[in-house]
Amino acid sequence: MSSLILPAMLNGLTMGAVYALIALGLTLIYGVLHIINFAHGSLLMLGLYAAYFLYHFFGLDPYLAIIVVVPAFFVLGYVLQRGIIAPMSAGSEQNVLLVTLALALAIDNLALYFWTSNTRTVDIAYAYDTVEVLGAYLTLGRVIAFGAALAVAALMWLFMTRTRTGAAIRAVAIEKRGAEIVGIDVGHTYAICFGIGTACVALAACLLLPTFYVTPQVGYTFVLVAFTTVVMGGMGSLPGALAAGLLLGVIEAVGGLFLGESLGQIGIFLAFILTLLFKPSGLLGRRAV
Repeated sequence: MSSLILPAMLNGLTMGAVYALIALGLTLIYGVLHIINFAHGSLLMLGLYAAYFLYHFFGLDPYLAIIVVVPAFFVLGYVLQRGIIAPMSAGSEQNVLLVTLALALAIDNLALYFWTSNTRTVDIAYAYDTVEVLGAYLTLGRVIAFGAALAVAALMWLFMTRTRTGAAIRAVAIEKRGAEIVGIDVGHTYAICFGIGTACVALAACLLLPTFYVTPQVGYTFVLVAFTTVVMGGMGSLPGALAAGLLLGVIEAVGGLFLGESLGQIGIFLAFILTLLFKPSGLLGRRAV
C-alpha cells in the first residue's frame, strides 16, 4: 500500500489544481464584492458546454478553445454583474446572494431544457496519455491543468500587485467609500472582478473537458468543493485558495486510496471541519478585527 501513496498524492495534486483554479475566481469575487456567487457552478457548466460545442461543431481542440471561451466568459461575467446582479441587488449583499442563486437556477434549468440530461464527452486521442513523474504515471490532461493553475495563480498575483487595475481592485476591497472618493469607478471594478472570476471558471472548464464529461448538473460536482476551498484557504485569499485546492486534492486522493474512490471526499470535509475548529480564519486568511 505504501508504494501507492506517492502516486495517489501526485494525482491528487493534479486534481487539486483544478479545484484551486475554480476557487481562485470564487475567492476573488468574495474578496472584493464580499458575496458568495451561487452561480459559480452553473457558469462552470456553461464553460464546459461552450468548449464541447466548439469541439463538436468546429473541431476546435478544448485547449485551443481557451482563446475563445475565456475572453467570452470574461465579457459574460462583466455583463451579468453590471447588467443583472448590481441593478437587481440594489447594493444589498443579501440580495446579491438571492440574485446569484436565481441565476444558477435559471441557467441550470435552461441547460436542461435545451441540451437535456444526456452526458456528453469529447474523444481526443491524447486525452488519456500519461506522463511519468517520480515513478508515477499521471494523465497528461491533469498535468496540463496543474501547470495552468500555477501559471494563472502567478498571473493573478502579478495583476493584483503590479497593475493600476489591480491596485484599484485592492482599494475597493479594503475601503469602498474611500475608493469612490479618490475617483475609482466602483461599479466598473466590481464588474471586472466578476468577469475575471467567470473567466477563471471558463479556463477550468476547457482544461477539464478532455478528461471529464458535461451535463446540466455537472457544476454541482465541483461547486461544493470550491466553496470549501475558499473557506479553508481563507476568505478572499488567492494564495490560500491555491494552497487549499492542492491540499484538498491530495486529501481526496489518499482518502480514496484507503476508503474507496466513492468515499474519498469524506477526507475533504473532515479537513474542512478541523480547519474551522483550529484556524477559523483559514490556512492563509487573516483574523477578523
